[in-house]
Amino acid sequence: MSARVLVGVKRVIDYAVKIRVKPDHTGVVTDGVKHSMNPFCEIAVEEAVRLKEKKLVKEIVAVSCGPQQVQETIRTALAMGADRGIHVEVSGKDYETLGPLQVSKIMAALAKKEEADLIILGKQAIDDDCNQTGQMTAALLDWPQGTFASELTLEGGKLKVVREVDGGLETIMINMPAVVTADLRLNTPRYATLPNIMKAKKKKIANVKPADLGVDVTSRLEVLNVDEPAQRLAGVKVETVEDLVGKLKESGRI
Repeated sequence: MSARVLVGVKRVIDYAVKIRVKPDHTGVVTDGVKHSMNPFCEIAVEEAVRLKEKKLVKEIVAVSCGPQQVQETIRTALAMGADRGIHVEVSGKDYETLGPLQVSKIMAALAKKEEADLIILGKQAIDDDCNQTGQMTAALLDWPQGTFASELTLEGGKLKVVREVDGGLETIMINMPAVVTADLRLNTPRYATLPNIMKAKKKKIANVKPADLGVDVTSRLEVLNVDEPAQRLAGVKVETVEDLVGKLKESGRI
């Protein structure tokens, strides 16, 4: 099949890093902090690569929005098996306020420009936890969507998507072109091997600006304040039910 897949890859603060709020409470500290690819985006890349290995798609294009540093994230996707990358240059204040709506407009514009048949995104990013980009992209393109995918099967121009929902699993069949968002249990991403990391250095990354795509990235939201969660008070052990009831009465709970 001659399908082309766009995969979104976001650069986020690494999941193992302890997040610190800036002294002025305008955001979190990012300078000198380890970054990596959003884990759900890794799952999205892995699924696209598996589809290509089954010869169900012909090309995988990794897309990331941000400053120069996001090219490292794109290179990781290329080392995992993507064919080429697109770096949408967004920096400064625009990058700080870049949200799901702006990214969705960029992905939708690129899907039209690249004549993509499928967009695979992580269901959410671990920094903002918005879980909105896939849904908004599908809405802007007026494409079917399969969100929270834990299983994906391409069958004759249609996608069978097993979705994780509150009540268990839901299986849907949607037409292509479509947008799919990857859930945690869709697959286990591979590690990029050294030979593939070296090959990735030779793969092409195109640079575009949002304006080239006709997209305005001005945010409609303003962050007023960022605070760390309140410190949780230590618990108290009690020996008997009577002690428990007494403690609850003392605290005014009962």
